[in-house]
Amino acid sequence: MRALARANEIRTARAKLKRDLKAGRVGVEQLLLDPPEYLLSAKTIDMLLAVPKYGRVKANKILNHCRISPSKTIGGLSQRQRAELVTLLRR
Repeated sequence: MRALARANEIRTARAKLKRDLKAGRVGVEQLLLDPPEYLLSAKTIDMLLAVPKYGRVKANKILNHCRISPSKTIGGLSQRQRAELVTLLRR
């Protein structure tokens, strides 16, 4: 039951974060550089899709350019991948 409760807390926190990303209250660059604990197991593409003006095609193109698999989690990104991704997103 504790695991289920923890999973629900994580889903709720991620949903709030996605709403904040869509509204522009949070920058995806900062989340990639210093992600909170509940975001480490989230897929990178899911966070990119929550950003305004980024659809599936654009997000996949960015991930391919950075040599990041669409199934890669935020916690699984290397420092090089994080830096390259943030550089592309700031353009």
